Amino acid sequence: MVDISLTLCKIDPMAPADGRIPTLSAKETLILELLVDRGELYGLQLVTESKRRLKRGTVYVTLARMEDKGYLRSRREDPPSDAGGLPRRLYAPTPLGRRVLSAWTEVARRLTPELAR
Repeated sequence: MVDISLTLCKIDPMAPADGRIPTLSAKETLILELLVDRGELYGLQLVTESKRRLKRGTVYVTLARMEDKGYLRSRREDPPSDAGGLPRRLYAPTPLGRRVLSAWTEVARRLTPELAR
C-alpha cells in the first residue's frame, strides 16, 4: 500500500495532512472574497455586505466550518464600553484561506472558457 499523503505534501503544499484536496462551496468562496476585499468582518456584516446572498441562519454555521478547515480565524471583540450589548466575533482569512481562494479562483477562470464552448 502506498502512502499518498507524502506525495500530496510534495505536490501540493496546500493539501491538508489527511490528503484531502481543499474545496470551497459557493458560500465559502463569497465569504473569503468579502473578507479578503474588506478585512475583518463579523457575521451580520457579511450578510449585509453580501447583499443578502448569505443568510443570517446559515452564515455562522458556514463560518464555523471554514474555521475548522483552517480557512478563517476569529477573535472576540469586547462590546463598546459606552453601550450595552454582547461581544462580537470578528472573522479574517488565514494564509491558507487566501491561497485556497486564489487557487479556486484561478481554476474557475481557466475553466470558464472551456465550459462556455
